[in-house]
Amino acid sequence: MAMTGPFGDDAGDDTLMNEINMTPLVDVMLVLLIVFMVTIPAMQHALKIDLPHVASQPVSTAAQHVDVGVAADGSLLWNGEHIAEDALATKLLAAAAAKPQPELRLHADRNVRYERVADVMARAHEAGITQLGFLTDPQRRP
Repeated sequence: MAMTGPFGDDAGDDTLMNEINMTPLVDVMLVLLIVFMVTIPAMQHALKIDLPHVASQPVSTAAQHVDVGVAADGSLLWNGEHIAEDALATKLLAAAAAKPQPELRLHADRNVRYERVADVMARAHEAGITQLGFLTDPQRRP
């Protein structure tokens, strides 16, 4: 007498099973359901906190800058005013000691020698200026 298993008789072992095993899918869905059931009340739970109200104005921290110009003849300008050669070092030291330290914006004429511009940059570095920028005039063409 031939025994038959749960999937039919043993003679057709080579046939494919066309059924999907639903047990793992049901297990995953039950776990997700439990997770959502636990987290949803926690998301809706809120504490009412009475925080103090403060009236304050934002601090304006406008960037300060100092314009140093080198004219075509090599003369120096500090914020548009002509200064002597020896006064540049004292003004740079005073600017480096200021809190917050202003940005040094260097504007050189296109006809001035680069040696003169490099000298001003070296003096600014020696004085302790940490922020140095260059101003250019894009409208002027040769």
